[in-house]
Amino acid sequence: MPHHQAVTIRDVARKAGVSPGTVSRVLNNSPLVNEETRGRILQVIEELHYRPNLIARRLSLGKTLVVAVIVPFFVRPAVFERLRGAVHALSQSPYDLVIHNIETLEQRDAGFSHILRRDRVDGALVISLPILDREITLITNADVPVVFIDTDHPALSLCHRLPVDDVAGGQAATEHLIQLGHSRIAFVGDYMVNPFHFTSSRDRYYGYCRALDAAGIHARPQYYSEGEHDRHKAQLQARKLLALPDRPTAIFAASDTQAIGVLEAARAAGLRVPEDLSVMGYDDIEMAEVLELTTMRQPLFESGRRGVELLLATLENPQLEPVRETMPAELVVRATTAPPPR
Repeated sequence: MPHHQAVTIRDVARKAGVSPGTVSRVLNNSPLVNEETRGRILQVIEELHYRPNLIARRLSLGKTLVVAVIVPFFVRPAVFERLRGAVHALSQSPYDLVIHNIETLEQRDAGFSHILRRDRVDGALVISLPILDREITLITNADVPVVFIDTDHPALSLCHRLPVDDVAGGQAATEHLIQLGHSRIAFVGDYMVNPFHFTSSRDRYYGYCRALDAAGIHARPQYYSEGEHDRHKAQLQARKLLALPDRPTAIFAASDTQAIGVLEAARAAGLRVPEDLSVMGYDDIEMAEVLELTTMRQPLFESGRRGVELLLATLENPQLEPVRETMPAELVVRATTAPPPR
């Protein structure tokens, strides 16, 4: 009986006209492959009688071919968009993605010690999760590369980092309102003190204060409101601000999600946006464009894609010099800001 050389995943990819990574995703039932391509690949697999031995393949490579993403509350639009960029970039590679969604402190404490192990993953991305001092040792002792997106820490200088400058972004957002002529500007944000130590809302508030101070405008304590990161909670916060005797003529919300709550509160109060009230958001999620919301655009999708690019490059070359690239925020003026009413 003649000996036939085993059919490889590359043989299947070549005949189907796709990358090996696409074949791998079909074998793993990934939803990221369209039905037409999936059908073509499955037909080629059948024709070539290809039988994958993924365990043997991974053992022969000395790799898991798995990348972990550690992410808090991934259903939040800004976090999800970063995750989407990472998923898109990994879909072009042979690596599978495992998402570790952190929503409790117990999950967080277990996360780094259990996930960052070579027998589990080849590398990891940490998205929008502030790193605490007690976690530094676990991370620096991990035997897999880790890339940090929308988070930073001075002790992580040996890792790739893609932080954001939320202070500068908050300042630019507030300066836009000041330049329109507003001086009664309120702020709606997250709780400053929170179990996960999130800092983006706090830093955007610092930028807001910096802009007011530079313009010689007194920051009124009654114009500051904090609450849970939630559209409905933001609506309640804004209702209280709009019920003040000397109500603000503009509100800067620390996220687009919260800005949507502010818009709902304005409508409930019978106020026109932007004629009676200007509303400013932050992030530029998809809904911001639909609602014509003026906002600060973060490169959310792009930061996820760039994080994967750096991780894959490090997996190819572990000696790669770590980089720290600050992701910019850009003012996007739409229909919810205008000069204050006379």
